[in-house]
Amino acid sequence: MNLFIALVQKELDVMVTPEYRFDDTRKWRIDYAIIDHKIAIEVEGGVFTQGRHTRGAGFVNDMEKYNALTVQGWRLIRVQPKDLVTVKTLNLIKDTINGNK
Repeated sequence: MNLFIALVQKELDVMVTPEYRFDDTRKWRIDYAIIDHKIAIEVEGGVFTQGRHTRGAGFVNDMEKYNALTVQGWRLIRVQPKDLVTVKTLNLIKDTINGNK
């Protein structure tokens, strides 16, 4: 089991599913899904190195995917790889589950 999944499950007592397919037509996947709360966690790599998520076509495709998530009732958390296994991200997930502002 990966460290992120183990941490969230231990600290927040929720199940995390990696590479969850939320759209069968487009075959889109979420990096991590907390299905019971419809929370999607996307790890955005290459932020400062012109990675796929920051170049034109990749950015536009991500927008389409993220809008589809929203239409289907998901809440999206986006993090950089360096922030995935942190208290900051854990608290963000907890606040999203609890509906905190």
